[in-house]
Amino acid sequence: MRQIVVAITGASGAVYARSLVRMLVRSACRVHVIVSPRGAQLMQMELGIEHVTAQALVECGSDRVVFHEYADMVDALASGSVNTDGMAVCPCSMHTLAEVAAGMGSNLITRAAHVHLKQRRTLVLAPREMPLSVIDLENMLRAARAGAVIAPACPAFYTELKSVQAVADFVASRVADCLGIHEEIEEFRSL
Repeated sequence: MRQIVVAITGASGAVYARSLVRMLVRSACRVHVIVSPRGAQLMQMELGIEHVTAQALVECGSDRVVFHEYADMVDALASGSVNTDGMAVCPCSMHTLAEVAAGMGSNLITRAAHVHLKQRRTLVLAPREMPLSVIDLENMLRAARAGAVIAPACPAFYTELKSVQAVADFVASRVADCLGIHEEIEEFRSL
């Protein structure tokens, strides 16, 4: 079973995170979830999820969702000795992106991101910010040069996506694809 880390930070776009976790569970992955305090606030504000639990994120397969504490710097995910198959920060706040780009690891999300970079494992950062400052762009470039995949949460509309959920599924499928997990979504079956 593939082991994927999904970090949910304080960038708007909680629906992307929920879609990604659901796709990974459907693809028979074990999903290790880390939620920042601001990420938890946005899950409540945007999705009405008071307490981020496996059941709140996925309808079935919640036994494959494992939560890790944001502030736990001795968690197994903080060590390169623990093998995972990739990590996605989705959505990725500019604060988290800046910490990753600067080599800082002040919490489990940024520490796990650095573990993925130093171990040469896939790290996908999905920022959802607009407009971008020069600092944001330089941070993206620094993270990409360090080995991260920058996958902005930018949906495509050539498939005539008909709902917010369809847009979220599109973005989540692109992030999953960057992790090497290919999830077919309804809107692409005719392509």
